Amino acid sequence: MTTKPPSPIKKSPDTSLEKAAYASVAGISAAEPHDLDRLGYSVWLWLTTQRDSLEQAVRNAGVRLKVSDEEAIRIIRESLQQQGVKLPV
Repeated sequence: MTTKPPSPIKKSPDTSLEKAAYASVAGISAAEPHDLDRLGYSVWLWLTTQRDSLEQAVRNAGVRLKVSDEEAIRIIRESLQQQGVKLPV
């Protein structure tokens, strides 16, 4: 039996919105690393669809944070602003 090498992964540019979304949640303490993946996806979805609010996106992610939701939201907003991302109103 032969195996083929995996398909190459095309990385997104450093200036992409998804990189900014996942980087914005990197400093938040969560119960498991995959919780941050879900949170990063929720932030990216919020940035691209501009529906609801960031607060709702954090709640909808269903992550088990070791900090309060308010603290996580503050960290995310500050990180996105430092990266130069225009936040939805």
